[in-house]
Amino acid sequence: MEISTLATYHCLAFVWYFFIAYSTTRVKAEEPPSEVFLYGGQWKYLTVLNLVLQAVFYGVSFLADVLRLIKKLRCAKRVISSRDLLFSVLAFPVSTFVSISFWTLYTYNRELVYPKSLDRVIPLWLNHAMHTAVFPFALLEILALPHRYPAKKKGLILLGFVAFLYISWVLWIYSVTGEWVYPLFALFSPPGLAAFFAGSLAFIISCYNFGEFLNRMIWGQSKFS
Repeated sequence: MEISTLATYHCLAFVWYFFIAYSTTRVKAEEPPSEVFLYGGQWKYLTVLNLVLQAVFYGVSFLADVLRLIKKLRCAKRVISSRDLLFSVLAFPVSTFVSISFWTLYTYNRELVYPKSLDRVIPLWLNHAMHTAVFPFALLEILALPHRYPAKKKGLILLGFVAFLYISWVLWIYSVTGEWVYPLFALFSPPGLAAFFAGSLAFIISCYNFGEFLNRMIWGQSKFS
């Protein structure tokens, strides 16, 4: 893609994710279902955190494109490094994880992850914007331009650290409220929950590897922006 085309695409993607993230903060209900919007608000949900992550990523990508357009190549190089690290370690794996895991659980038993009571609070289009569109956007980004992946050990350590922070946040909310972020977690014993978290970590690592594989298959090892 031409740099000007990339800049337009990244700008539009940034505006889209900013709008969706903002829309989640405007969700209101006269009678909020269960504990959904109490302690931690929307910021306890990985889906919402992912929207913010995507907005940040596309904002950084747009900045990199603008710097290249105005020939600030030294600054652009540093921003591109940050862009690629953000995409490879977080933006692609988290989007893939959110979309696939959500719709898998939703199909099995939606009450475990997205209770029917939310339908009167969150419109259908917003649900698909949060849980469906994120995966095609991630794939489109890989098709649009190559991204430099870090050394495998470094990438997985960073991804694992972020996963640990989110799991810690989930456990902290439970310790304060006695309520799980997702009803699914209440079905597990402590060892079962630990196994579920370990399985989720293994899955998001596979999402990381999938993104790296696609990037390498489409762009090879040597072509980078």
